[in-house]
Amino acid sequence: MAGADDSAEMISGPTGGNFMRIPIFVFFKDLRSVFKRDELGMEILRIAFPAALALAADPVASLIDTAFIGHLGAVEMAAVGVSIAIFNQASKVTIFPLVSITTSFVAEEETLKRMSEKLQQQEDDVAKPCNKAGNEITKAAKLDETSMIENLDKGSMTLAKDEAKLDERPNDEELKTTSCKCVDEAPIVSTNKGKTKKNERRHIPSASTALILGGVLGLIQTLILIFLAKPLLSVMGVKSGSQMLAPALKYLIIRSLGAPAVLLSLAMQGVFRGFKDTKTPLYATVAGDLTNIILDPILIFACRLGVSGAAISHVLSQYLISLILLCKLMKQIDLMPPSLNDLQFSKFLKNGFLLLARVIAVTICVTLAASLAARLGATSMAAFQVCLQVWMTSSLLADGLAVAGQAILACAFAEKDYRKATAAAVRVLQMGFVLGLGLALFVGLGLEFGSGIFSKDKNVIRMIAIGIPFVAATQPINSLAFVFDGVNFGASDFAYSAYSMVVVSIASIGSLFVLFKIKGFVGIWFALTIYMFLRTFAGIWRMGTGTGPWRFLRSRRSSTSIV
Repeated sequence: MAGADDSAEMISGPTGGNFMRIPIFVFFKDLRSVFKRDELGMEILRIAFPAALALAADPVASLIDTAFIGHLGAVEMAAVGVSIAIFNQASKVTIFPLVSITTSFVAEEETLKRMSEKLQQQEDDVAKPCNKAGNEITKAAKLDETSMIENLDKGSMTLAKDEAKLDERPNDEELKTTSCKCVDEAPIVSTNKGKTKKNERRHIPSASTALILGGVLGLIQTLILIFLAKPLLSVMGVKSGSQMLAPALKYLIIRSLGAPAVLLSLAMQGVFRGFKDTKTPLYATVAGDLTNIILDPILIFACRLGVSGAAISHVLSQYLISLILLCKLMKQIDLMPPSLNDLQFSKFLKNGFLLLARVIAVTICVTLAASLAARLGATSMAAFQVCLQVWMTSSLLADGLAVAGQAILACAFAEKDYRKATAAAVRVLQMGFVLGLGLALFVGLGLEFGSGIFSKDKNVIRMIAIGIPFVAATQPINSLAFVFDGVNFGASDFAYSAYSMVVVSIASIGSLFVLFKIKGFVGIWFALTIYMFLRTFAGIWRMGTGTGPWRFLRSRRSSTSIV
């Protein structure tokens, strides 16, 4: 396999020796070029930076939203908090698999389509000289025939010669004109074809499938949240006699009406990510969030709608985001497939269920850790919640690199460009690790001197100080774990991502119970550190051993050993 040999040669380097041919050492390739502003580095930044901003825009808007609702009172604030938790948890189950699969499949199809068009263009370019040569041969044959007639007529009368010459001139002109037309017509046709292709909307079956699934899943989520609102709130502790029930019920039911817009917008964001376009989703997200911020005080206070106004403003903003993305997407692709056979439901559902299992495994670990912290009392739970939010918020920046890695790798694997696939994976992982080191310093100092922002309770601040070393020290590991997710998804290694996460989750749950009994609050953070370390190790093991889609990393080493 030529691509594998080329990539392995690039990895080993001219002076790397045989040990550098071992796949695990690929992670140390070109360490000095981590932030080099070359073509690959700029491509990663062009995708990662807008993606990170778009991911950060929604939490910022939610904080502002929460600030407005907080002015309504403590009951309303608590009620909305519970409703948002239910809505987000229901959305998370479907959003993550849908977006991840859509990004990879669209990137692969777009790349294969582009390669097919390029191949067709090359065939057309090869055909042009052949047609031109045929025209030249025809012209030469006609000229030879004219020359023979002239030679036969040399012994004729002078008048006949003159007439023959007069007859020849129009023929020559006609030949020249015909030849010019043949030469000129070819590029004219080619130009028209080029214009047609440029203006023609592309047909991407994965995009159409993703939008249909997004709409259907959104409607299902809406129906579930509306008809099961009371039971779900009861599970979350909002019983029938609680003062929070009425406002929580209002907010959850109205907010659930926006579920189709949320799922559709995120499905379309997956399509744009597959096109390596993260700017369009950023602009749409910012427009929607600004609308939400503007409408909040108007509907909540001016129109006196209270929590209902907050929910309405959020729903309208989500439909605005979907509308902007839909209008942009309709200009680029044909949303209606030629036939139902072109849709890829089986492919989406197969990999979707794998990622669903992965999401459940991740959710169980984090939820169990929170429930164990709650058993320690309100002070420990408050400190744990602050540390957990800071711990997970750092993932937003790493997720930007994960999106970039996924899109670039999906295209590279579709092209069988293993050199670029390896270089892109290594670069985003190295960037993620350096980013994690920076975050460790920032988060450590930030929590050390700024924990008073989150609480005025001295006991809570004391517990936060206990969690700071874990939150800060694990930032490099966290960043690597999140970037490895993008690398695995870009390689379409969904099965390994799901199964490895289930194994990691089982091991982490066991460590949570054991360490909680031994160390309490500190034990929970020790277990979460183990959990993130195992996630990172799973990613390193797959690529570092050259297994699965990374088998090509071992081909060069094998051939060298044989020689």
